[in-house]
Amino acid sequence: MAFSFSTRLADLQKAENTVWDIVVIGGGITGAGILLDAQSRGLNAVLVEKEDFAWGTSSRSTKLIHGGLRYLKQMDIQLVREVGKERAIVHKNARNLVCPERMLLPIYSDGNLGWGMTSLGLKVYDWLAGVPKDEQRKMLSAEKTLLREPLLKKDNLKGSGLYYEYRTDDARLTISVIKTACQKGAIALNHAEVKDFTYNEKGLINGIKLTDHIHSTHHTLRSKIVINAAGPWVDDVRSFQKNTTNRHLFLTKGIHIVVDREKLPLKQSAYFDAVDQRMMFAIPRGNIVYIGTTDTPYNDNINHPYPTHDDVDYILQSTHRMFPDYPIEKKDIQSTWSGLRPLIQQKRKDPSELSRRDEIFESEDGLLSIAGGKLTGYRKMAERIVNRAQRVIGKRLACQTQHLVLYGQGFDSITDVQHLVNNVNAIIKGPSYLGERLVHLYGHFTIDIIERAQAKTPNENDISLSALLQAELEYTIEHERVCSLADFIIQRSGMLYFDRAWIVQHQELLKNTMAAHTQGIPSHFNNAQETHLKKAFQSVIAFR
Repeated sequence: MAFSFSTRLADLQKAENTVWDIVVIGGGITGAGILLDAQSRGLNAVLVEKEDFAWGTSSRSTKLIHGGLRYLKQMDIQLVREVGKERAIVHKNARNLVCPERMLLPIYSDGNLGWGMTSLGLKVYDWLAGVPKDEQRKMLSAEKTLLREPLLKKDNLKGSGLYYEYRTDDARLTISVIKTACQKGAIALNHAEVKDFTYNEKGLINGIKLTDHIHSTHHTLRSKIVINAAGPWVDDVRSFQKNTTNRHLFLTKGIHIVVDREKLPLKQSAYFDAVDQRMMFAIPRGNIVYIGTTDTPYNDNINHPYPTHDDVDYILQSTHRMFPDYPIEKKDIQSTWSGLRPLIQQKRKDPSELSRRDEIFESEDGLLSIAGGKLTGYRKMAERIVNRAQRVIGKRLACQTQHLVLYGQGFDSITDVQHLVNNVNAIIKGPSYLGERLVHLYGHFTIDIIERAQAKTPNENDISLSALLQAELEYTIEHERVCSLADFIIQRSGMLYFDRAWIVQHQELLKNTMAAHTQGIPSHFNNAQETHLKKAFQSVIAFR
């Protein structure tokens, strides 16, 4: 499959010379899901993204494929059932990317949750979501709770519920879905921004006008229908229309902080009460722990959401309240990220009460827009809107994605995933979490990265970590359409958030590798991306 930096220009030319069934605007998980759903049915589909794939919300979530426990509290039974079943499907189709994660839900006599309601709620949750017997909830005493997580606050602890969520890397899931679609013949273009629509003689949209930011060229793509899946930018895209619907987005912001695991040495992921009785996650990942999230209205620049001092204070206070023996200060924060939730505006409702359901808007000029929804439900969202699109296209092709294993992610079980992790760790002889990181991000393609690193090492049995990093970057340029160092550091590897110091230490190596493998990129694009990267490095540790 040719999905590299070097084939991007040829794909752009092909995109312009083809009449497509569907053009998808937006390279987040929703757009990626639509692209795969359409292409796997036999429709010809192309996707365009103004920045890099997963650049927005789809690289800035809590990184959980969860079953919607909070929605049970809101009595949204149908949503709990749907996302629970979707969680199982997404796990089955990408076992290395979507992995079971035991979650501890502590119960306190002075807390928001009681023992009886927690036990019943988790049991109903398991039933609605169709959770396998070996992953169903267990109720633990206070003593057993503290054995699982000794750092928890001990005062008034009654016990806990132990249940399963599924952790993922949101950006990697997005990339894997896009790669699978491209393997089946779709085209996906990053750094290509929609500027306007084209119309037929009846006033219906029949294509898009876009600007390629890499080469500063302008192109027109023709299609039978255009789907707007731009996430927080859905309304921006709709502003190009001559006529729009009255439905609009309401954006809320969620932030996360990252600290070294030595500062908060959690043994176990936890879901706990924040200071205002909302719920918050603390999740160990390799040598770090990340904690979040907030849920506040956002009305500022949607391209660059940022954490405020109040946001950070809220998380720190809530964390200190739950883990009092390990107080975290602002100076301990290694990085942060801020993401926007594109919710559907509803009158007289608090942001935390707004529905996380997706909604489809159909305009008089034929534009289909989709917004809302959750990471967990991306596949079902895609199915619904492609079904709608087919009415216009005039085809009735069934959805194929329920049993479609993502490209390079085929594992029969979690045991098989762990087996590959162990083999990789035995080869690279680095920190124990390194093999897990690579396998969970790249699946079977980890072997390609290892072989590249071995070729760069005089003694192939003693792979240097710098050679491994260089090999990872080369792989993503050649097989995942990385066009800039920012693409790699943020969306492909997540290292800006989870291993910023490592990136700083090796930035010259990365810059030289990038330059050697992306020759021909105009200086204006490189300069713009370098500026973007500098701002990104600053933004993850700066609060306003």
